[in-house]
Amino acid sequence: MTDNTTDLFSAYDSGPFYDEMFGAGGEPRPHCRRLFDRLRTMTAEEFAARCRLADVTLVNQGITFTVYGDEPGVEKPFPVDLIPRVIPADEWSLIERGLTQRVHALNLFLKDIYHDQLILRDGVIPRELVVSAPNYRPEFTGARAPGDIYVHVCGTDLIRDTDGTWRVLEDNCRTPSGVSYVLQNRIILMRTFPQLFREHAVRPVDHYATQLLQNLRDLAPDGDDPTVVLLTPGIYNSAYFEHTFLAREMGIELVEGRDLYVDDNLVYMKTTRGPERVDVIYRRVDDDFLDPLTFRPDSSLGVPGLANAYRAGNVALANGIGTGVADDKVIYAYVPRMTKYYLGEDPLLPNVDTYLPWEAPDLDYICENAGKLVIKAANESGGYGMLIGPQATREEVSSFVAKVRANPREFIAQPLIGLSRTPCFVDGRIEGRHVDLRPYILCGKSVSIIPGGLTRVALRKGSYVVNSSQGGGSKDTWVLAE
Repeated sequence: MTDNTTDLFSAYDSGPFYDEMFGAGGEPRPHCRRLFDRLRTMTAEEFAARCRLADVTLVNQGITFTVYGDEPGVEKPFPVDLIPRVIPADEWSLIERGLTQRVHALNLFLKDIYHDQLILRDGVIPRELVVSAPNYRPEFTGARAPGDIYVHVCGTDLIRDTDGTWRVLEDNCRTPSGVSYVLQNRIILMRTFPQLFREHAVRPVDHYATQLLQNLRDLAPDGDDPTVVLLTPGIYNSAYFEHTFLAREMGIELVEGRDLYVDDNLVYMKTTRGPERVDVIYRRVDDDFLDPLTFRPDSSLGVPGLANAYRAGNVALANGIGTGVADDKVIYAYVPRMTKYYLGEDPLLPNVDTYLPWEAPDLDYICENAGKLVIKAANESGGYGMLIGPQATREEVSSFVAKVRANPREFIAQPLIGLSRTPCFVDGRIEGRHVDLRPYILCGKSVSIIPGGLTRVALRKGSYVVNSSQGGGSKDTWVLAE
Protein backbone atom coordinates (compact mmCIF):
# COMPACT_ATOMS: atom_id res chain seq x y z
CA MET A 1 0.00 0.00 0.00
CA THR A 2 1.29 3.51 -0.78
CA ASP A 3 2.23 5.61 2.28
CA ASN A 4 0.39 8.81 1.42
CA THR A 5 -3.14 7.53 2.10
CA THR A 6 -5.91 8.99 4.22
CA ASP A 7 -7.59 7.28 7.16
CA LEU A 8 -10.09 5.74 4.77
CA PHE A 9 -7.45 3.32 3.44
CA SER A 10 -5.12 3.24 6.45
CA ALA A 11 -6.19 -0.27 7.54
CA TYR A 12 -6.29 -1.74 4.07
CA ASP A 13 -4.27 -4.86 3.36
CA SER A 14 -5.06 -7.12 0.42
CA GLY A 15 -3.13 -10.02 1.95
CA PRO A 16 -1.88 -12.88 -0.24
CA PHE A 17 -4.81 -12.57 -2.66
CA TYR A 18 -5.17 -10.93 -6.05
CA ASP A 19 -6.44 -7.42 -5.38
CA GLU A 20 -8.87 -5.84 -7.82
CA MET A 21 -7.72 -2.28 -7.07
CA PHE A 22 -4.05 -2.58 -6.08
CA GLY A 23 -1.07 -4.27 -7.68
CA ALA A 24 1.56 -6.36 -5.91
CA GLY A 25 3.56 -3.25 -4.99
CA GLY A 26 0.59 -1.59 -3.32
CA GLU A 27 0.09 1.01 -6.05
CA PRO A 28 -3.37 1.37 -7.61
CA ARG A 29 -3.79 -0.47 -10.89
CA PRO A 30 -3.83 1.99 -13.82
CA HIS A 31 -7.56 1.58 -14.47
CA CYS A 32 -8.29 2.21 -10.76
CA ARG A 33 -5.97 5.19 -10.18
CA ARG A 34 -8.58 7.88 -10.78
CA LEU A 35 -11.12 6.15 -8.53
CA PHE A 36 -8.55 5.72 -5.77
CA ASP A 37 -7.47 9.35 -6.00
CA ARG A 38 -11.08 10.46 -5.61
CA LEU A 39 -11.85 8.14 -2.69
CA ARG A 40 -8.73 9.08 -0.76
CA THR A 41 -9.91 12.71 -0.58
CA MET A 42 -12.85 11.59 1.57
CA THR A 43 -12.91 10.95 5.30
CA ALA A 44 -14.53 7.87 6.80
CA GLU A 45 -17.31 10.09 8.15
CA GLU A 46 -18.04 11.54 4.70
CA PHE A 47 -18.13 8.09 3.14
CA ALA A 48 -20.39 6.76 5.90
CA ALA A 49 -22.83 9.58 5.20
CA ARG A 50 -23.07 8.42 1.56
CA CYS A 51 -23.69 4.88 2.82
CA ARG A 52 -26.59 6.07 4.97
CA LEU A 53 -28.08 7.83 1.96
CA ALA A 54 -27.80 4.60 -0.03
CA ASP A 55 -29.46 2.61 2.78
CA VAL A 56 -32.42 4.98 2.78
CA THR A 57 -32.75 4.56 -0.97
CA LEU A 58 -32.68 0.76 -0.62
CA VAL A 59 -35.43 0.76 1.99
CA ASN A 60 -37.61 3.31 0.19
CA GLN A 61 -37.41 1.43 -3.10
CA GLY A 62 -37.96 -1.97 -1.50
CA ILE A 63 -34.70 -3.44 -2.81
CA THR A 64 -34.85 -6.54 -0.67
CA PHE A 65 -34.48 -10.30 -0.60
CA THR A 66 -35.94 -13.10 1.48
CA VAL A 67 -33.81 -15.63 3.35
CA TYR A 68 -35.33 -19.11 3.36
CA GLY A 69 -35.58 -20.38 6.90
CA ASP A 70 -36.39 -16.96 8.30
CA GLU A 71 -39.92 -16.00 9.26
CA PRO A 72 -42.03 -16.25 6.07
CA GLY A 73 -42.48 -12.95 4.29
CA VAL A 74 -39.67 -11.17 6.15
CA GLU A 75 -37.55 -9.27 3.64
CA LYS A 76 -34.18 -7.63 4.23
CA PRO A 77 -32.49 -4.76 2.38
CA PHE A 78 -29.87 -6.12 0.01
CA PRO A 79 -26.42 -5.03 1.30
CA VAL A 80 -24.61 -2.79 -1.19
CA ASP A 81 -20.99 -1.69 -0.89
CA LEU A 82 -20.42 1.69 -2.54
CA ILE A 83 -16.85 1.20 -3.77
CA PRO A 84 -17.28 0.02 -7.37
CA ARG A 85 -15.32 -2.83 -8.86
CA VAL A 86 -13.59 -1.68 -12.05
CA ILE A 87 -12.85 -3.94 -15.04
CA PRO A 88 -10.76 -2.52 -17.91
CA ALA A 89 -11.96 -2.85 -21.50
CA ASP A 90 -9.39 -5.46 -22.58
CA GLU A 91 -10.27 -7.81 -19.70
CA TRP A 92 -13.97 -7.45 -20.40
CA SER A 93 -13.39 -8.29 -24.06
CA LEU A 94 -11.89 -11.65 -23.02
CA ILE A 95 -14.75 -12.32 -20.60
CA GLU A 96 -17.34 -11.45 -23.23
CA ARG A 97 -15.80 -13.71 -25.85
CA GLY A 98 -15.37 -16.53 -23.34
CA LEU A 99 -18.95 -16.36 -22.12
CA THR A 100 -20.33 -16.20 -25.66
CA GLN A 101 -18.34 -19.31 -26.54
CA ARG A 102 -19.54 -21.09 -23.40
CA VAL A 103 -23.24 -20.37 -23.81
CA HIS A 104 -23.08 -21.51 -27.45
CA ALA A 105 -21.60 -24.82 -26.29
CA LEU A 106 -24.22 -25.20 -23.54
CA ASN A 107 -27.10 -24.61 -25.95
CA LEU A 108 -25.66 -27.11 -28.44
CA PHE A 109 -25.27 -29.62 -25.62
CA LEU A 110 -28.89 -29.21 -24.51
CA LYS A 111 -30.19 -29.53 -28.07
CA ASP A 112 -28.08 -32.64 -28.56
CA ILE A 113 -29.06 -34.53 -25.40
CA TYR A 114 -32.76 -33.93 -26.07
CA HIS A 115 -32.42 -35.07 -29.69
CA ASP A 116 -29.60 -37.08 -31.27
CA GLN A 117 -27.40 -37.55 -28.15
CA LEU A 118 -24.27 -37.63 -30.27
CA ILE A 119 -22.04 -36.48 -27.43
CA LEU A 120 -23.22 -39.43 -25.35
CA ARG A 121 -22.90 -41.89 -28.22
CA ASP A 122 -19.31 -40.76 -28.81
CA GLY A 123 -18.46 -41.15 -25.13
CA VAL A 124 -17.35 -37.53 -24.63
CA ILE A 125 -19.64 -37.33 -21.62
CA PRO A 126 -20.66 -40.59 -19.89
CA ARG A 127 -24.30 -41.33 -20.61
CA GLU A 128 -25.03 -42.35 -17.02
CA LEU A 129 -24.05 -38.92 -15.72
CA VAL A 130 -26.58 -37.17 -17.93
CA VAL A 131 -29.50 -39.56 -17.53
CA SER A 132 -29.02 -39.67 -13.75
CA ALA A 133 -28.99 -35.89 -13.39
CA PRO A 134 -32.01 -34.79 -11.28
CA ASN A 135 -32.86 -32.01 -13.74
CA TYR A 136 -32.62 -34.08 -16.90
CA ARG A 137 -36.12 -34.32 -18.43
CA PRO A 138 -36.26 -37.37 -20.72
CA GLU A 139 -39.96 -36.78 -21.36
CA PHE A 140 -38.96 -33.78 -23.48
CA THR A 141 -36.70 -35.73 -25.79
CA GLY A 142 -37.57 -34.62 -29.32
CA ALA A 143 -39.38 -31.46 -28.24
CA ARG A 144 -38.14 -28.52 -30.28
CA ALA A 145 -37.12 -25.28 -28.58
CA PRO A 146 -37.81 -22.09 -30.60
CA GLY A 147 -34.71 -21.24 -32.58
CA ASP A 148 -32.98 -24.24 -30.96
CA ILE A 149 -32.23 -22.02 -27.97
CA TYR A 150 -32.75 -23.61 -24.58
CA VAL A 151 -30.90 -21.09 -22.40
CA HIS A 152 -32.15 -17.58 -23.08
CA VAL A 153 -30.87 -16.05 -19.85
CA CYS A 154 -27.68 -17.42 -18.31
CA GLY A 155 -25.83 -16.29 -15.20
CA THR A 156 -22.33 -17.76 -15.24
CA ASP A 157 -20.33 -17.25 -12.05
CA LEU A 158 -16.72 -16.21 -12.53
CA ILE A 159 -13.88 -15.93 -10.06
CA ARG A 160 -10.37 -14.63 -10.28
CA ASP A 161 -7.67 -16.80 -8.72
CA THR A 162 -4.50 -15.73 -6.94
CA ASP A 163 -2.71 -15.33 -10.29
CA GLY A 164 -5.45 -13.01 -11.57
CA THR A 165 -6.79 -15.61 -14.04
CA TRP A 166 -10.53 -15.51 -14.69
CA ARG A 167 -12.16 -18.93 -14.18
CA VAL A 168 -15.71 -20.24 -14.43
CA LEU A 169 -17.05 -21.44 -11.10
CA GLU A 170 -20.49 -22.58 -12.23
CA ASP A 171 -23.28 -22.01 -14.75
CA ASN A 172 -26.87 -21.04 -13.92
CA CYS A 173 -29.08 -22.07 -16.80
CA ARG A 174 -32.48 -22.51 -15.16
CA THR A 175 -33.82 -19.32 -13.60
CA PRO A 176 -30.74 -17.20 -12.76
CA SER A 177 -31.47 -14.31 -10.42
CA GLY A 178 -29.73 -11.12 -9.34
CA VAL A 179 -29.80 -8.91 -12.43
CA SER A 180 -32.20 -6.44 -10.79
CA TYR A 181 -29.48 -5.68 -8.24
CA VAL A 182 -27.06 -4.91 -11.07
CA LEU A 183 -29.43 -2.28 -12.40
CA GLN A 184 -30.35 -0.89 -9.00
CA ASN A 185 -26.73 -0.78 -7.78
CA ARG A 186 -25.91 1.44 -10.74
CA ILE A 187 -28.79 3.80 -9.93
CA ILE A 188 -27.77 4.00 -6.27
CA LEU A 189 -24.14 4.72 -7.06
CA MET A 190 -25.05 7.38 -9.62
CA ARG A 191 -27.15 9.11 -6.98
CA THR A 192 -24.61 8.89 -4.16
CA PHE A 193 -21.42 9.51 -6.20
CA PRO A 194 -22.50 11.36 -9.37
CA GLN A 195 -19.05 12.94 -9.77
CA LEU A 196 -17.43 9.51 -10.20
CA PHE A 197 -19.44 8.89 -13.36
CA ARG A 198 -18.44 12.26 -14.77
CA GLU A 199 -14.79 11.27 -14.32
CA HIS A 200 -15.00 7.73 -15.76
CA ALA A 201 -16.20 6.35 -19.08
CA VAL A 202 -18.39 3.57 -17.65
CA ARG A 203 -20.38 1.39 -20.05
CA PRO A 204 -24.14 1.52 -19.36
CA VAL A 205 -26.28 -1.39 -18.17
CA ASP A 206 -29.77 0.11 -18.46
CA HIS A 207 -30.53 -1.54 -21.82
CA TYR A 208 -30.88 -5.00 -20.26
CA ALA A 209 -34.67 -5.06 -19.94
CA THR A 210 -35.15 -3.72 -23.47
CA GLN A 211 -32.90 -6.42 -24.94
CA LEU A 212 -34.53 -9.16 -22.86
CA LEU A 213 -38.01 -8.11 -23.98
CA GLN A 214 -36.96 -8.08 -27.63
CA ASN A 215 -35.50 -11.56 -27.30
CA LEU A 216 -38.66 -12.83 -25.64
CA ARG A 217 -40.90 -11.34 -28.33
CA ASP A 218 -38.75 -13.00 -31.00
CA LEU A 219 -39.60 -16.40 -29.48
CA ALA A 220 -43.34 -16.08 -30.11
CA PRO A 221 -44.93 -18.82 -32.26
CA ASP A 222 -46.89 -16.05 -33.98
CA GLY A 223 -44.76 -12.93 -34.42
CA ASP A 224 -47.63 -10.43 -34.65
CA ASP A 225 -47.68 -8.37 -31.43
CA PRO A 226 -47.14 -11.32 -29.07
CA THR A 227 -48.25 -11.31 -25.44
CA VAL A 228 -45.32 -11.87 -23.07
CA VAL A 229 -45.72 -12.48 -19.32
CA LEU A 230 -43.39 -13.14 -16.40
CA LEU A 231 -44.41 -16.14 -14.30
CA THR A 232 -43.44 -15.84 -10.63
CA PRO A 233 -43.87 -18.34 -7.77
CA GLY A 234 -45.28 -15.46 -5.70
CA ILE A 235 -44.45 -13.06 -2.90
CA TYR A 236 -42.62 -15.60 -0.72
CA ASN A 237 -39.99 -16.34 -3.34
CA SER A 238 -36.55 -14.96 -2.47
CA ALA A 239 -36.33 -13.13 -5.80
CA TYR A 240 -39.86 -11.69 -5.85
CA PHE A 241 -38.54 -8.13 -5.83
CA GLU A 242 -36.63 -8.93 -9.00
CA HIS A 243 -39.68 -10.44 -10.67
CA THR A 244 -41.75 -7.32 -10.05
CA PHE A 245 -38.88 -5.06 -11.08
CA LEU A 246 -38.25 -6.82 -14.40
CA ALA A 247 -41.94 -7.07 -15.29
CA ARG A 248 -42.29 -3.34 -14.67
CA GLU A 249 -39.16 -2.51 -16.65
CA MET A 250 -40.32 -4.60 -19.62
CA GLY A 251 -43.92 -3.38 -19.41
CA ILE A 252 -45.35 -6.90 -19.24
CA GLU A 253 -47.77 -8.62 -16.87
CA LEU A 254 -46.46 -10.30 -13.74
CA VAL A 255 -48.53 -13.46 -13.24
CA GLU A 256 -48.76 -16.43 -10.93
CA GLY A 257 -49.84 -19.90 -11.95
CA ARG A 258 -53.44 -19.22 -10.91
CA ASP A 259 -53.61 -16.36 -13.43
CA LEU A 260 -53.07 -18.70 -16.38
CA TYR A 261 -54.88 -21.72 -17.77
CA VAL A 262 -54.52 -24.06 -20.74
CA ASP A 263 -57.29 -24.93 -23.16
CA ASP A 264 -56.69 -27.15 -26.19
CA ASN A 265 -52.91 -26.77 -25.73
CA LEU A 266 -53.15 -22.98 -25.83
CA VAL A 267 -52.23 -20.81 -22.84
CA TYR A 268 -54.54 -18.02 -21.70
CA MET A 269 -54.28 -15.27 -19.11
CA LYS A 270 -57.32 -14.33 -17.06
CA THR A 271 -58.06 -10.61 -17.38
CA THR A 272 -60.97 -8.31 -16.56
CA ARG A 273 -61.59 -8.15 -20.32
CA GLY A 274 -61.78 -11.92 -20.63
CA PRO A 275 -59.18 -14.53 -21.67
CA GLU A 276 -56.05 -13.32 -23.47
CA ARG A 277 -53.77 -15.66 -25.42
CA VAL A 278 -50.23 -15.87 -24.04
CA ASP A 279 -47.42 -16.45 -26.52
CA VAL A 280 -44.24 -16.26 -24.42
CA ILE A 281 -43.61 -16.95 -20.73
CA TYR A 282 -40.46 -15.73 -19.01
CA ARG A 283 -40.73 -18.23 -16.23
CA ARG A 284 -39.07 -17.87 -12.84
CA VAL A 285 -40.58 -21.14 -11.62
CA ASP A 286 -38.39 -24.26 -11.63
CA ASP A 287 -39.35 -27.28 -13.74
CA ASP A 288 -40.57 -29.32 -10.77
CA PHE A 289 -43.30 -26.79 -9.99
CA LEU A 290 -44.14 -25.68 -13.53
CA ASP A 291 -46.94 -28.11 -14.38
CA PRO A 292 -48.58 -30.46 -11.83
CA LEU A 293 -49.75 -32.75 -14.63
CA THR A 294 -46.17 -33.44 -15.79
CA PHE A 295 -43.96 -32.79 -12.78
CA ARG A 296 -44.84 -32.51 -9.09
CA PRO A 297 -48.58 -33.14 -8.71
CA ASP A 298 -48.67 -31.23 -5.41
CA SER A 299 -47.46 -27.97 -6.97
CA SER A 300 -49.85 -25.03 -6.88
CA LEU A 301 -47.29 -22.66 -8.42
CA GLY A 302 -47.51 -23.79 -12.02
CA VAL A 303 -50.11 -24.19 -14.76
CA PRO A 304 -51.79 -27.55 -15.46
CA GLY A 305 -51.19 -28.51 -19.09
CA LEU A 306 -48.40 -25.97 -19.67
CA ALA A 307 -45.84 -28.66 -20.55
CA ASN A 308 -48.04 -30.06 -23.32
CA ALA A 309 -48.66 -26.57 -24.71
CA TYR A 310 -44.89 -26.03 -24.78
CA ARG A 311 -44.27 -29.41 -26.38
CA ALA A 312 -46.88 -28.60 -29.05
CA GLY A 313 -45.09 -25.36 -29.91
CA ASN A 314 -48.01 -23.13 -28.92
CA VAL A 315 -46.16 -21.22 -26.22
CA ALA A 316 -42.49 -20.38 -25.78
CA LEU A 317 -40.74 -20.67 -22.42
CA ALA A 318 -37.59 -18.90 -21.36
CA ASN A 319 -35.62 -20.69 -20.19
CA GLY A 320 -36.66 -23.95 -21.79
CA ILE A 321 -37.69 -27.04 -19.84
CA GLY A 322 -34.79 -29.32 -18.96
CA THR A 323 -32.01 -26.72 -18.94
CA GLY A 324 -31.18 -27.60 -15.34
CA VAL A 325 -29.10 -30.58 -16.45
CA ALA A 326 -26.49 -28.04 -17.56
CA ASP A 327 -26.44 -26.58 -14.02
CA ASP A 328 -25.38 -29.91 -12.56
CA LYS A 329 -21.92 -29.39 -11.09
CA VAL A 330 -20.81 -32.81 -12.34
CA ILE A 331 -21.78 -31.85 -15.90
CA TYR A 332 -19.90 -28.56 -15.35
CA ALA A 333 -16.67 -30.54 -15.19
CA TYR A 334 -17.24 -31.65 -18.80
CA VAL A 335 -17.94 -28.22 -20.33
CA PRO A 336 -14.35 -27.90 -21.64
CA ARG A 337 -14.76 -31.21 -23.49
CA MET A 338 -18.21 -30.09 -24.61
CA THR A 339 -16.73 -26.89 -26.05
CA LYS A 340 -14.08 -28.80 -27.96
CA TYR A 341 -16.62 -31.34 -29.24
CA TYR A 342 -19.22 -28.88 -30.57
CA LEU A 343 -17.09 -25.88 -31.49
CA GLY A 344 -13.65 -27.36 -32.12
CA GLU A 345 -12.21 -24.76 -29.74
CA ASP A 346 -10.45 -24.71 -26.41
CA PRO A 347 -12.32 -22.75 -23.72
CA LEU A 348 -11.31 -19.11 -23.45
CA LEU A 349 -12.37 -19.16 -19.79
CA PRO A 350 -11.07 -22.25 -17.94
CA ASN A 351 -12.95 -24.14 -15.26
CA VAL A 352 -11.72 -24.55 -11.72
CA ASP A 353 -9.92 -27.91 -11.35
CA THR A 354 -12.60 -30.41 -10.35
CA TYR A 355 -12.54 -33.92 -8.84
CA LEU A 356 -15.46 -36.28 -9.45
CA PRO A 357 -15.99 -38.83 -6.66
CA TRP A 358 -17.96 -41.14 -8.94
CA GLU A 359 -14.54 -42.01 -10.41
CA ALA A 360 -12.72 -44.29 -7.96
CA PRO A 361 -9.29 -42.55 -8.04
CA ASP A 362 -10.91 -39.16 -7.44
CA LEU A 363 -13.02 -40.57 -4.62
CA ASP A 364 -9.93 -41.86 -2.85
CA TYR A 365 -8.18 -38.52 -3.29
CA ILE A 366 -11.19 -36.57 -1.99
CA CYS A 367 -11.61 -38.75 1.08
CA GLU A 368 -7.92 -38.48 1.94
CA ASN A 369 -7.75 -34.71 1.38
CA ALA A 370 -11.25 -33.51 2.31
CA GLY A 371 -9.87 -31.11 4.89
CA LYS A 372 -8.06 -29.22 2.12
CA LEU A 373 -10.89 -29.16 -0.44
CA VAL A 374 -14.22 -27.52 -1.11
CA ILE A 375 -16.85 -30.25 -1.56
CA LYS A 376 -20.15 -29.28 -3.16
CA ALA A 377 -23.46 -31.02 -3.68
CA ALA A 378 -23.99 -31.27 -7.43
CA ASN A 379 -27.45 -29.71 -7.47
CA GLU A 380 -27.54 -27.31 -4.53
CA SER A 381 -27.20 -23.53 -4.80
CA GLY A 382 -27.08 -20.43 -2.63
CA GLY A 383 -24.01 -21.61 -0.71
CA TYR A 384 -25.89 -24.60 0.73
CA GLY A 385 -24.80 -28.25 0.62
CA MET A 386 -21.14 -27.29 0.70
CA LEU A 387 -18.12 -28.07 2.86
CA ILE A 388 -15.16 -25.69 2.96
CA GLY A 389 -12.60 -28.14 4.30
CA PRO A 390 -9.95 -25.70 5.58
CA GLN A 391 -12.61 -23.86 7.61
CA ALA A 392 -14.46 -26.95 8.88
CA THR A 393 -14.07 -29.02 12.04
CA ARG A 394 -12.79 -32.58 11.95
CA GLU A 395 -16.31 -33.82 12.75
CA GLU A 396 -17.83 -31.79 9.90
CA VAL A 397 -15.26 -33.14 7.45
CA SER A 398 -15.85 -36.73 8.56
CA SER A 399 -19.62 -36.34 8.27
CA PHE A 400 -19.37 -34.87 4.78
CA VAL A 401 -17.00 -37.57 3.58
CA ALA A 402 -19.58 -40.15 4.66
CA LYS A 403 -22.19 -38.40 2.49
CA VAL A 404 -19.84 -38.45 -0.48
CA ARG A 405 -19.08 -42.15 -0.06
CA ALA A 406 -22.79 -42.94 0.18
CA ASN A 407 -23.72 -41.03 -2.99
CA PRO A 408 -20.61 -40.16 -5.05
CA ARG A 409 -22.60 -39.09 -8.15
CA GLU A 410 -24.07 -36.16 -6.25
CA PHE A 411 -20.85 -34.37 -5.27
CA ILE A 412 -17.79 -32.69 -6.71
CA ALA A 413 -14.64 -31.40 -5.03
CA GLN A 414 -12.35 -28.50 -5.89
CA PRO A 415 -9.29 -26.89 -4.34
CA LEU A 416 -10.05 -23.85 -2.20
CA ILE A 417 -9.39 -20.95 -4.56
CA GLY A 418 -8.14 -17.76 -2.94
CA LEU A 419 -10.83 -15.57 -4.50
CA SER A 420 -9.69 -12.11 -5.46
CA ARG A 421 -10.40 -9.33 -3.00
CA THR A 422 -11.55 -5.79 -3.44
CA PRO A 423 -11.84 -2.80 -1.09
CA CYS A 424 -15.12 -2.59 0.84
CA PHE A 425 -16.32 -0.10 3.45
CA VAL A 426 -16.91 -2.13 6.59
CA ASP A 427 -17.39 -0.84 10.15
CA GLY A 428 -16.18 2.63 9.33
CA ARG A 429 -13.07 1.72 7.37
CA ILE A 430 -11.99 0.08 4.13
CA GLU A 431 -11.00 -3.58 4.27
CA GLY A 432 -10.51 -6.30 1.66
CA ARG A 433 -13.32 -8.77 1.02
CA HIS A 434 -13.55 -11.74 -1.35
CA VAL A 435 -15.71 -11.35 -4.48
CA ASP A 436 -16.99 -13.22 -7.49
CA LEU A 437 -18.75 -11.98 -10.62
CA ARG A 438 -22.00 -13.07 -12.24
CA PRO A 439 -22.40 -11.62 -15.75
CA TYR A 440 -25.81 -12.05 -17.39
CA ILE A 441 -25.89 -13.49 -20.90
CA LEU A 442 -28.93 -13.01 -23.14
CA CYS A 443 -29.32 -15.44 -26.04
CA GLY A 444 -31.55 -14.51 -28.94
CA LYS A 445 -30.79 -13.90 -32.59
CA SER A 446 -27.38 -13.00 -31.23
CA VAL A 447 -25.69 -13.12 -27.83
CA SER A 448 -25.54 -9.98 -25.72
CA ILE A 449 -23.94 -9.61 -22.31
CA ILE A 450 -24.62 -6.82 -19.85
CA PRO A 451 -21.29 -5.02 -19.29
CA GLY A 452 -20.08 -6.11 -15.88
CA GLY A 453 -22.79 -7.99 -14.09
CA LEU A 454 -23.27 -8.64 -10.39
CA THR A 455 -20.20 -8.50 -8.19
CA ARG A 456 -21.11 -10.46 -5.07
CA VAL A 457 -19.17 -9.78 -1.90
CA ALA A 458 -18.43 -12.03 1.08
CA LEU A 459 -18.98 -9.29 3.66
CA ARG A 460 -18.09 -11.49 6.63
CA LYS A 461 -14.37 -11.21 7.34
CA GLY A 462 -12.48 -14.24 6.04
CA SER A 463 -15.56 -15.74 4.39
CA TYR A 464 -15.53 -17.13 0.86
CA VAL A 465 -19.34 -17.41 0.62
CA VAL A 466 -20.76 -14.51 -1.37
CA ASN A 467 -24.43 -15.52 -1.47
CA SER A 468 -26.87 -13.04 0.07
CA SER A 469 -28.52 -15.88 1.98
CA GLN A 470 -25.16 -16.50 3.67
CA GLY A 471 -24.31 -12.93 4.65
CA GLY A 472 -23.05 -11.67 1.29
CA GLY A 473 -23.72 -8.40 -0.46
CA SER A 474 -22.98 -6.77 -3.80
CA LYS A 475 -21.40 -3.78 -5.47
CA ASP A 476 -21.62 -1.93 -8.76
CA THR A 477 -19.38 -3.36 -11.47
CA TRP A 478 -17.85 -0.90 -13.90
CA VAL A 479 -16.65 -1.92 -17.33
CA LEU A 480 -14.62 0.92 -18.76
CA ALA A 481 -15.09 1.93 -22.37
CA GLU A 482 -12.14 1.68 -24.76
